[in-house]
Amino acid sequence: PSHFDEKSRNVQLNGEAYFEVTKNSRQPFMVRTPQKAVVKVYGTQFNVESYSDDSTFATALMEGAVKITAGNYQCQLKPNQMAYLKDGEIKVAPIEDYNPYRWREGIISFKDATFPYIIHKFEKYYGVEIRIENKAVMNYRCTGKFRHSDGVRYALRVLQKDVDFQFVRDEENHIIYIK
Repeated sequence: PSHFDEKSRNVQLNGEAYFEVTKNSRQPFMVRTPQKAVVKVYGTQFNVESYSDDSTFATALMEGAVKITAGNYQCQLKPNQMAYLKDGEIKVAPIEDYNPYRWREGIISFKDATFPYIIHKFEKYYGVEIRIENKAVMNYRCTGKFRHSDGVRYALRVLQKDVDFQFVRDEENHIIYIK
């Protein structure tokens, strides 16, 4: 969480976090995001992904109940459901793949993901900037898992086994270039 006020049980989130919250009917737990979405928690286990530098907002409920408000839209999730913003509206769907939430175990997981999506996730998970200069890699799709502890260089080397690209790290500016 970017900021947690224990007294008010409010979290300002910019990033991704997994919460296990004890029910308190007198003072609900609230997660507020850069997209002005609010997740009101009723005692539960859930994941929220929300970044200020893009429009990503998604909440996945594993156990319990949460209510989501974004603009004029509201929904209440049941266990094994997820909600996300699309075209300014909240959409609800069943969770079909729990692998994306394995980041808590130190595992980065992809299922039929595009190369740009994978690189975007690497940037978030590894805290690096990666610029794709090789347009030939844009249509590559991948299914796989990476251990966070192996690092971004190892992950990129694994991708190189299937995709023809080189990468160069600019240590001074902390940028990795895909060439």
